[in-house]
Amino acid sequence: MGKLKQFLDSKIVKKDIGEETYLSWRETLSYTLGRGAQGMSTSMTASKYVNFFITDVMHIKTDHAANIRLFCGIFDAVNDPMMGVLVDKTRTKYGKMRPYIKFAPYFVSLFMLLFFAGSDALAYGWKLALAVFAFVGLDVTYTAFDVPMGALAFSMTPNGTERTKLYGVASIGRAILGAIPAALVAFAKWLPYFNTHLSNAYRIAALTSAVFIIIFTRFTFKNTVERLEHHEETPSLAECLRLLVTNRPLLMLVLCNILFVLIKVPEQASFYFAYDSLFNAKYNGFLDVAKAPGSFLAGIFVPMIVEKLGAKSDSRKFYQICCMLGAAVNGLFGLCTYNGILNKPTGTSVSLFTGVLVLAFTVLATFPLEFKNLMQKEMEAETVDYVEWKSGKRVEGTMLSIMSFTGKLEGTLSSFICLKLLNLTGYTEHTEDISTVQNLPTQRALFFMTTLFPAVGFLLMLIPIHFYNITGEGHRKMIAEIMERRRQENSFAENNG
Repeated sequence: MGKLKQFLDSKIVKKDIGEETYLSWRETLSYTLGRGAQGMSTSMTASKYVNFFITDVMHIKTDHAANIRLFCGIFDAVNDPMMGVLVDKTRTKYGKMRPYIKFAPYFVSLFMLLFFAGSDALAYGWKLALAVFAFVGLDVTYTAFDVPMGALAFSMTPNGTERTKLYGVASIGRAILGAIPAALVAFAKWLPYFNTHLSNAYRIAALTSAVFIIIFTRFTFKNTVERLEHHEETPSLAECLRLLVTNRPLLMLVLCNILFVLIKVPEQASFYFAYDSLFNAKYNGFLDVAKAPGSFLAGIFVPMIVEKLGAKSDSRKFYQICCMLGAAVNGLFGLCTYNGILNKPTGTSVSLFTGVLVLAFTVLATFPLEFKNLMQKEMEAETVDYVEWKSGKRVEGTMLSIMSFTGKLEGTLSSFICLKLLNLTGYTEHTEDISTVQNLPTQRALFFMTTLFPAVGFLLMLIPIHFYNITGEGHRKMIAEIMERRRQENSFAENNG
């Protein structure tokens, strides 16, 4: 126990990097558990699993499902800036983020259980009403948890190297813990009982998530610290939205997030892709496993690369390299699997060779994606520093909520695009025990959503990121000026106190 305590109390960045360090492993792992709780929630309610549950378990028509995801998602996204302002105006003995992390998870868990209680046995109107009500409840309660959770990392340390390592460890934890409930749904076709009772696989996965979301967030609330100073006066929501015009790096990240919608579409189509393009639902589990190494290795190697590069580290260049690699891998994915997927005999599973190719490219495609996603977390934190450098005010909640707003729109629009394309191409719902053969337009739509869409998205994102104007050296100078300004303010307050 003594060695464990010594490890937990030790710093996560031990080498001299020319800046003060703050984070211990205890605090880092406690934050990671909170991110894992987020992963358990989003893996069930904000991804491919929930789309398939709506259309093929509750048997809500794809057109109606698309509209539910669109309008509930827009409502969810609009909540974020309001929640961000509320967080920045919060002043309690626990801080301004941690009180929400203490209470919101209870309500997230409640609405998650309610959503997956939905049954095909209900009348169609009741199914629609339950889906909308539960979605809105999930949206509101998850926003009250998500925005403070993301903003907390911005306040735990001003050190860019330390923050990147925090994000790296947290991304590994989120990927591992988020995969636990999702794995039950993904591998349902391999399990004798759940093979023909997919709805119960969803319900047990939701119950597992609900319990551990509450348990994990207790550690985050108890062991994390909000270190950076918060001014009593905070900008209004209108002032913060105007930052999208005056804060150039933030605007570029927002534009990248909008284009990222194309890269999110394959995630929303993944369940359908396994069922209808590969014509073998058992590939669902393998596709999920294939995506796991990207998050895990990003969490290890991105902080390692940043720490090793030191003063030469530049987030924009790193981001650009990831986009170019992402476009290349997804383009090759389409070229190498086109014939094996779209020209196979109707109603048959893809060949083993094609299946292996799909899994191999799924693994490769996750590396530039997850490396880019992790680096963007640090870039979002840089925009918070940029606002403080320009205005003297630190608004983690509002700035995070602006990014979260566009992130929610990504999920909303990518789900809407996926479901709408399926509807337009004549998608036929599955029953639990009978394979359904989709028409060629639907199969083509699923193929292009999986391969072409992300390749185009990565290429388009290179345009706005070119104009992101915070360099590695520029950010270090910015932090030095901010810290000096704080020292002067504290000295003045002490002399006039």
